[in-house]
Amino acid sequence: MRFLLAVTLATSLFACDKGPTKSSTAEPAPAMASAAPAQAKSVVSGQSFGAGVTLAETASIDAILADPTAFKGKTVRVEGMVLDVCPKRGCWMELAGKEPGHKLKFKVADGDMVFPADSKGKTAVAQGAIAVRELSLEDSKAQAEYEAKEYGKPFDPASITKPTVVVRLDGTGAVFRDVN
Repeated sequence: MRFLLAVTLATSLFACDKGPTKSSTAEPAPAMASAAPAQAKSVVSGQSFGAGVTLAETASIDAILADPTAFKGKTVRVEGMVLDVCPKRGCWMELAGKEPGHKLKFKVADGDMVFPADSKGKTAVAQGAIAVRELSLEDSKAQAEYEAKEYGKPFDPASITKPTVVVRLDGTGAVFRDVN
């Protein structure tokens, strides 16, 4: 249950609207020394965003979620079906893992890349650095309350009993694969 809650919180923690101000003081994204230069050609064909995707090896979303600290700060390539897209500014998308309920948010600064709302259901390949943030119990409750209000869902503070860990892919590029 804690894992599903953490994954759910991960989907909205770093959304366009920062939510509670105390929870929005995220650590800065780590330097991406291993990221490919912007002029490098994408190794994936399709509709490209940002710097595209230059890494050849794909990391499993499920493996990242199972042991996020092993991937923290590392630049990775992931692939998955787009489950959701930021309805406000198109600045994030959620990618599905293979396991039920596993999803990873790919987030960029507002305006850096804009993912179309009709991207849901497409296969995306994305590249960026893994960010891991441990929330206090108080911040976990504040974030859950914010998310409940955003999505029009009921919220019970008593349902949050442990601190959560939020895992996100801070994006440098993405490609929606061409359908053959």
